[in-house]
Amino acid sequence: MMMAENAKLGKLNGYLDTARELFTYVRQAAAEGTPIHTVEQGIWQRVLQMGQQALAEFLTCQGDGDVGEKLTMPDGHEVKRLEERHLRCYQSIFGQFELSRAVYGSREGQKIEYVPLDARLQLPEGEYSYVLQDWTQALGVEYAFARTAETLQMILGLKIPVDSLERINRKMAEAVDGVRQSLPAPAEKEEAEFLVATADAKGIPMRRGVDQTPAGCRRTKGQKANKKQMATIGCVYTVDPKQRTAEEVVAALFREKKAPEDEWADPEPVAEQKRIWSSLSYEREDQVIAGEEVVFAWMATEVSRRRYPGQPLVCLMDGQNSLWTARETYLPADENVVEILDLLHVTPRLWEAAYLFHPEGSAEAAQFVRERLSGILAGKAGYVVGGLRQMGTKHRLRGSKRRKLQTICNYLGSNLARMRYDW
Repeated sequence: MMMAENAKLGKLNGYLDTARELFTYVRQAAAEGTPIHTVEQGIWQRVLQMGQQALAEFLTCQGDGDVGEKLTMPDGHEVKRLEERHLRCYQSIFGQFELSRAVYGSREGQKIEYVPLDARLQLPEGEYSYVLQDWTQALGVEYAFARTAETLQMILGLKIPVDSLERINRKMAEAVDGVRQSLPAPAEKEEAEFLVATADAKGIPMRRGVDQTPAGCRRTKGQKANKKQMATIGCVYTVDPKQRTAEEVVAALFREKKAPEDEWADPEPVAEQKRIWSSLSYEREDQVIAGEEVVFAWMATEVSRRRYPGQPLVCLMDGQNSLWTARETYLPADENVVEILDLLHVTPRLWEAAYLFHPEGSAEAAQFVRERLSGILAGKAGYVVGGLRQMGTKHRLRGSKRRKLQTICNYLGSNLARMRYDW
């Protein structure tokens, strides 16, 4: 009993020593005029050390999970404690720990059926803690895995191999479908007035395996460094309407300063309850599953769960035909559904048309776009397209300019029904 108390007292003194050392460091740094950024770094290193000590104490308090020589599993069969303690690594944000655990099964060398300590602590399947996995993937969605590893080493002092980060990513991805499907639909009182379904497609470079090309081999003529595969991303959210004039929209797109009295106008509506899903095409059981179909099937389910009777459904996308075809296949088509061509895919084409008749960056080109954009927003998209075709004839455009104008007009003309911005 006395030895146990002395051990506890020794550990407590160790914690206190670390805290005193931190306090001493701060006072000494203040006396020596140490730059504050250096002090921040020094404090952080000592805080990590304190965290490591605290987590080590927590794990010590858990023991090895021994719950007796035998135990009965939920299905009624009995397992026994194996003689050898089994070790496993636990990599936390404070460093690595080695856990010695009692395990249960039929006999050594056979499948381990139950590990009480793992179950009690809800340990992850692999060695990396859930907190560390969460942090690695939060960085991994923004940066390359190598950059993620560098950042974690800089902040936490941990060296995590890139291939481990990739494995964590793949393992976590397996749970995505289940997590998404388990999400309940938002409460109706938390939703805004309009339900919006939007989708887009983007070419994603697919990195070649290092074993696919001999080292030092140059690409053949026309061969790209990496092939691209189309990824589809879909989003469903609600938003409240805000009525604006064509002039106000044009002013916003041209980044014009607001009048002082407009600074106090109602704030822009914010998207509520945004849910997103994206997918590449993939193979399953020798069958290609199109990412577009996966995403739109999910969007259909999301719309069905969230849309209340009579609620306007806005389908907002660019002019890609396959997206609108999928929209017709999967999403509703009742009288309260409105298809809208994203205005930000209209304006670039107006600028392209302007540069066929006016110098790039000129005031004339800007005025050209402003006038035609105002016409489109006022519900005169058909007149704008017709006017562009007439200008091409009048100015006798030839060659690439003529083909470019024809492409622009065809794009806008095929989407006239979706350019009802005056609705």
